[in-house]
Amino acid sequence: MQPDIDFRMGTVQANGLNFSFIEMGQGPLILALHGFPDLPHTFHHQMPCLAAAGYRVVAPYMRGYFPTDAPSDGPYESSALVQDVLALIDVLSPKPVILIGHDWGASAAYGASIMAPRKVLKLITIAVPPGLSKSFITNPDQQRRSWYMFFFQMPFAETAVAHNDYAFLEKLWQDWSPGWRYPAEEMTALKATFQKTGVLRAALNYYRHSLNPANHRPELAHIRKHMNDPIGVPTLYIHGAKDGCIGIETTQGLEKAFTKKFERKILDGGHFVHREKPEEVNSLIDAFLKD
Repeated sequence: MQPDIDFRMGTVQANGLNFSFIEMGQGPLILALHGFPDLPHTFHHQMPCLAAAGYRVVAPYMRGYFPTDAPSDGPYESSALVQDVLALIDVLSPKPVILIGHDWGASAAYGASIMAPRKVLKLITIAVPPGLSKSFITNPDQQRRSWYMFFFQMPFAETAVAHNDYAFLEKLWQDWSPGWRYPAEEMTALKATFQKTGVLRAALNYYRHSLNPANHRPELAHIRKHMNDPIGVPTLYIHGAKDGCIGIETTQGLEKAFTKKFERKILDGGHFVHREKPEEVNSLIDAFLKD
């Protein structure tokens, strides 16, 4: 893991919240969005390379993840994340930006690209394809992989995830990226973040608010109804062939979801393929941005 001294820390107000972030470099903005259970340092292999290529890379702690605000009343549904991304773009850059998103960050990036394509120059997403929710109905294999999403709806989920020093999180990383030996200090940092007040509840509420219509906010309906619209931004999609969280079969036919140039790249890795295969991922991103 890159030492923290390599990154600058910052805070900005957007969409009514205080967002903390790490950043590197100067130049056109790349906004890098992390997922669950993860932190902005998930992109520590990509950020130095992108900064060296002449970009300013900003990786925010997503809503609910300390030290970004974690409002107790939410909302945490995916539409709220889209609002966050668009607000961060407005605050951080007067020009269109490049979005990189992994896991929930990918979902937020898709929504932002749909709602405001003029604000997004290019899109790079990892591990979660658009329209994944359809697989919860039609794909028994993915239903089994996504068991945790439904488990999180239970009132005792917080207790289960926190049990035995958050061993639940460690097991997810093992299952989702089989064979990858993640650095111990990264798991320690992740667990320390989840121990902060409000973080665990917020992280689980991403699933509770997105999957349960009873938790949907009426004021976000205009975003929700467009979340599966075609994406009109040039896109690079990267997926690990051994992903134990999102099956590779869910990426078939993805080109139908895009109206501009689309590239689908499959690498020999798992859910955290950008950590597992950093040189290959960085090479793909570099070629895509230069194209």
